[in-house]
Amino acid sequence: MKRIDINSKQVNFVGAWDLENKNLCDEIINLFENNINLQMKGRTSDGNVQGVKSTTDITIIPNDLKDEKFKIFNQYISELHKCYLDYQNQWPFLKKMLKDVDIPPFNIQKYGPGDHFNTIHSERTSLNTLHRIFAFMTYLNDVDDGGETTFTHYDLKIKPQVGKTLIWPSEWTHAHKGGILNTGTKYIVTGWMTFPI
Repeated sequence: MKRIDINSKQVNFVGAWDLENKNLCDEIINLFENNINLQMKGRTSDGNVQGVKSTTDITIIPNDLKDEKFKIFNQYISELHKCYLDYQNQWPFLKKMLKDVDIPPFNIQKYGPGDHFNTIHSERTSLNTLHRIFAFMTYLNDVDDGGETTFTHYDLKIKPQVGKTLIWPSEWTHAHKGGILNTGTKYIVTGWMTFPI
């Protein structure tokens, strides 16, 4: 992985890296497409709310990583961990505050034309989500027409590019939305880093 600049004009605590192994991204897309039986309509913490989120998801739970079918995610989590360690190096206070984080169930998401998570939201908004410290996302393919992630408080818009990985705080300070995909397909892996249980 290599730290990348996301052209921000101000400090925003959104870390960005390039996963240089693009084959990893292709393998995750292939896993998604080859497991139609695991795909479901994307949900938010409020359930399936029409107009809020339109995706097709596969949820990966930690125990799945023991299954040969999902072994690619052990490699992905290893790469994500390197990004997190670099994030700690950028903000050394985290090394004192957080020795470890957990990664609970996370999602692979597919967006087709018209799909989105175009409602401004954050990742820690209730007692049920207080354990979330950071969110993470990796774009699995390049997208040319829509589908950007916008952090509204920072006027920061991030274009999906294969291997681009983001880590950001879960708080309201990092409200964001995923713009409507106009054409093509967009794939991401996304989830949270939480306080250890």
